[in-house]
Amino acid sequence: MGRRRKGEAVSGWICLDKPYDLGSTQAVSRVRRIFNAQKAGHAGTLDPLATGVLPIALGEATKTVSFMMDADKAYRFTIEWGRSTASFDREGETTATSEVRPTLAEVEAALPAFIGEIEQVPPAFSAVKVDGERAYDLARAGETVELKARPAVIHDLRILGAPDADHVELSMACGKGTYVRAVVRDLAAALGACGHVSALRRTRVGPFGEDQAIELELLEDLGHKARHLEALLPVETALDDIPALAVTAEDAFRLKQGRPIVLVPRQVEALKARLTPGTRTVSAMADGVMVALCEMRAGKLEPSRVFHLDKSGD
Repeated sequence: MGRRRKGEAVSGWICLDKPYDLGSTQAVSRVRRIFNAQKAGHAGTLDPLATGVLPIALGEATKTVSFMMDADKAYRFTIEWGRSTASFDREGETTATSEVRPTLAEVEAALPAFIGEIEQVPPAFSAVKVDGERAYDLARAGETVELKARPAVIHDLRILGAPDADHVELSMACGKGTYVRAVVRDLAAALGACGHVSALRRTRVGPFGEDQAIELELLEDLGHKARHLEALLPVETALDDIPALAVTAEDAFRLKQGRPIVLVPRQVEALKARLTPGTRTVSAMADGVMVALCEMRAGKLEPSRVFHLDKSGD
């Protein structure tokens, strides 16, 4: 008989507004403690010096984290001109200085080169692995880190304003694996200037946005009042682009046993019309509760991940 997990069998997502100077792993631990959850994980690391949206999965929601790893993201950030740093953020060691202060017109003219499918070299201070080691661990140890360029997609990059000649604020919407600090590094180089990220906020990860985000202090306060479940979002929140199919109680039982169910032709056609090209994943729902994530093959739904939820989501 397996060992019983410690904690509560609570399941769902918390869209955390991560505070400044807190690591993603630390944030997960604190949220897990508030809910006394058996399992917890996060979707998309956020640097300690950044604030904003950090989706945290609890319980059965951890089975959907992989679907968030490819999610698009959005950021607001500020470039401070005049100083480049080793990490391209405000706390890095200064590597160069310059009196060049690009105008808004010059920045605006340079942005189109960064939009679309581009090649981007990740910053040395990043989580990219080099021979099994994290690049930032090697960089902090004083080793020279050479990373190769990799494809990145930037959907939108625009100026939000400029509070003074030393700073410019921008927003960016991008695909996975795109680094704001690398954009700032390359933009500064294109403009013949020195610059670094002085402020960074993530505003969206897939379906999770600022409008849903809850501050850690508020969540902890709700925990003290035994009202923390009010902030919990459904497990299926992470699956907003995956079509759902309502199934019968009998079919739900089969799926939970790991057995496939047969679809009628009209169900197959309806699902094909809603599936993203190149994908076959469908979520099966019974009485409004997620039963399983399935792959549609040859007119059948074959369960790939089975969920153990009730109507309350846990």
